[in-house]
Amino acid sequence: MRAPDYHGGGLVNLIAELEHRLTGSAKAHRLRADLAARIPPASSYVFVLIDGLGDYQLDHPAAAPLAEHRVGAIDASFSTQTTVNTSTLATGTPPSQHGLIAYLLRIHGRVVNTIFWFDTEGRSVNIDYRTILPSPNLAERLSAGGAESIVVEPSGLVGSPLEQVLYRGATVLPAEDDAAGVRVALEKAAAPGRLVALYVPHVDAAAHTAGQRSDLYRDSLRDASRIWKSIAAGLPSSAVAVGAADHGHVDVEPEHSLRLPDLPRVTFYGDSRVVYVSGDTRAAARLTVDLPATWVSRSEMDGWWGPPPYHPELELRRPDGALVADEGFALLYPGSDGRLTGQHGGLTEAELRIPILVAAPRT
Repeated sequence: MRAPDYHGGGLVNLIAELEHRLTGSAKAHRLRADLAARIPPASSYVFVLIDGLGDYQLDHPAAAPLAEHRVGAIDASFSTQTTVNTSTLATGTPPSQHGLIAYLLRIHGRVVNTIFWFDTEGRSVNIDYRTILPSPNLAERLSAGGAESIVVEPSGLVGSPLEQVLYRGATVLPAEDDAAGVRVALEKAAAPGRLVALYVPHVDAAAHTAGQRSDLYRDSLRDASRIWKSIAAGLPSSAVAVGAADHGHVDVEPEHSLRLPDLPRVTFYGDSRVVYVSGDTRAAARLTVDLPATWVSRSEMDGWWGPPPYHPELELRRPDGALVADEGFALLYPGSDGRLTGQHGGLTEAELRIPILVAAPRT
């Protein structure tokens, strides 16, 4: 286990690099110079977020069209979950600063699912979603700097709680299908001073459902490759496409998804690969005697979420320790989904490392 790189080799630094190019400043450290040099300058950027496409997954034969455009690899933020890392993208800051540090987040005294924004008992959360992430976020800073943030996502996500959490200040445009998403993204990137984000969910959904050895997963990589190739082929002369992911994936066999026992003075949250623990840490640590997991104390987790200045509620949200599942295992508890084959959230290289893809207009 190691902490992600937040100082030049992480997802937060990639988005800071694009922010700086568009406005002349950024909240986080820019991308390491050797990596930044592989992204050509442009007046607008199309940022293609391929959910769940870890760098190691580019070895799959169906990912060959994506691998051809790989220029390097960086770290996702911890935990390696979609809502954590899309919050990093939406704010241009690490989790330590934006405060959304887990898929299942302890907030306002409840454990809340940060995709659907209901608690582990299925009750909705009475909160203004647009205030979850700090201000100014990336879209607001781009606007203040004379640039524009545009998000193109599947129409079913538009107006959802998660969309409201992430994209305050951005122009959000629906796409009915893949072709529409590509068309809209390319049209919007033709004007200067824009960061156009296109969200591609296929790989993550297939990996969760059927795992990386399945036909469904192979087809999802083909779909993602087709989208990327269409973006690359249709780029306006003044735009560059940058692709990345929010995390990688590991497969967990059904018999290796193990349910944690109820402990009277313990709250479990986080995810199934790294389970956050609040309360009786001794009782939780003793579980490692019988379970394939390692106990990590609160002090040992310093740096996992990133550097200061810390979010004002970070101390309330971060755990007292964590159960880190062994490779190939997942730990289940109220709120986690035991039906999933593909899992992520941990600090293995397969979950942590994500690719940078680059495409420039043909000359």
